[in-house]
Amino acid sequence: MLKLFLEWYKRRFSDPHVVSLMVVIIFLFLIIYFFNKILLPILIAIVLSYLLDTPVNFLHKKNIPRTLAVIIVLLVFILVVLAGFMILLPLIWQQMVSLITNIPNMLNFANNFITSLPEHYPELIDVGLFDSIIQGVTNRVVQTGNSLLQFSIVSLFGLVSIAINAVLVPIMMFFFLKDKAKICSYCSNLLPKNRTILNKVASEMDMQISNYIVGNVLHIIILAISVYIPFWYFGLDYGLLLAVVVGLSVLIPYIGIIISSIPVILIALFQWGPSAEFGYLIFFYVLIQSLDGNLLVPCLFSEKLNLHPLVIILSVIVFGGLWGFWGIFFAIPLATLVKAIINAWPKPEEIENIKNRELKTD
Repeated sequence: MLKLFLEWYKRRFSDPHVVSLMVVIIFLFLIIYFFNKILLPILIAIVLSYLLDTPVNFLHKKNIPRTLAVIIVLLVFILVVLAGFMILLPLIWQQMVSLITNIPNMLNFANNFITSLPEHYPELIDVGLFDSIIQGVTNRVVQTGNSLLQFSIVSLFGLVSIAINAVLVPIMMFFFLKDKAKICSYCSNLLPKNRTILNKVASEMDMQISNYIVGNVLHIIILAISVYIPFWYFGLDYGLLLAVVVGLSVLIPYIGIIISSIPVILIALFQWGPSAEFGYLIFFYVLIQSLDGNLLVPCLFSEKLNLHPLVIILSVIVFGGLWGFWGIFFAIPLATLVKAIINAWPKPEEIENIKNRELKTD
């Protein structure tokens, strides 16, 4: 058994380019796994730098010095973010507080509806069971709401950390965008010399990650605005909050749309009941989601990933379990990375050909 394993190992890992690839991947995995909290500001800066790299390159091609282009784009980005926080965040927070305080009323409405069911289906409905479930859910929701609305000492320390990162991240973004070529060259010099496969995988992933980040941000904004329009038109309660939730749901492929649709349906049902307004709203909501999946997503993500839905869901579960939010956010690129490594991995006969060429060269 050991002999078979050693033979398999020699066939698959005898190429120094393969060894270099595996060493770099394992090193990066361990660094991110053990130091992800420390590296979080750096990762955020890298993600945002990918987002702003396209407009910086556009301005640079218009004969604007790169440093000036970076300053212009970064200032515009900061102003847009600050304006969004100042305008939208108070409204979203107000709606969230109102929703949390109103949840007990919603649960009472659901309780009254459920307790009326035994009159029609006495043999199927256990009133005592539903009462205990509703009471338990009510208590849990109230406790969660109170914890969200209260700030503790830990929360204050968290705010201080956020304030520090809010200063550090733009500074790092400036240097990432300004000195991108120098940083890439420096990192390249640190890598092993035998890195043909590594360069191939890195080049493919650089393009994939860039497209994914830009596409995801545009996807969130477009979807949130699209669903907010019918929410606002029909006067749905907590429309802005729900629109933001629906927009952010795209970060969790397949699962996010289901999770975000549940509060939309429940709140609309609580507000209007099974009425015409409820039907119209759900119709437009489903229509927007259909257009999103069949039109918007193919336009934004023109690069086909060719990943099976089951692979994507498993990637969300695995990488989300390892790295939390960022694991979920990068689940698709990480799955693409695994696929790129598998595709770039040389076959045994290719390794033999490489060895023969190297021997002839020597």
